[in-house]
Amino acid sequence: MTERFETPGSRAEVEEGTHLTPRFGPDGLIACIAVDALDGRVLMLAHMNAASLARTLETGEAWYWSRSRGELWHKGATSGQIQRIVEMRVDCDQDAVLIRVAVGGDGGCCHTGRRSCFYRRVELDPAHGAAVLIPADPSR
Repeated sequence: MTERFETPGSRAEVEEGTHLTPRFGPDGLIACIAVDALDGRVLMLAHMNAASLARTLETGEAWYWSRSRGELWHKGATSGQIQRIVEMRVDCDQDAVLIRVAVGGDGGCCHTGRRSCFYRRVELDPAHGAAVLIPADPSR
């Protein structure tokens, strides 16, 4: 597979067609949500560029574009938490990707050691009118 994907066609082709024609943003990225293939828990949100999306399709393992490091990132390469793709989906207008993954290693995903990067709820503190963060899953 090449890093190149076909240019998105008409709305009907994008929404109803059979060709993957991802709509990368002006920064060359597309959002990717990773969920646990076993229980459907949302694990993380990351970004892919054409190269990381192509590499993910080629290898069957999740590759992302690290915005902070400015480089391709093979999820789990150093932690052992490799994300093996079980299923990949694209949304209706092909500007977001959803991957169902089996996670290697200890089954964690977040660099903080938690299973999911989404470990806090956002709530409004009525006394101060400010948003506060509350642990969503104390068991990690």
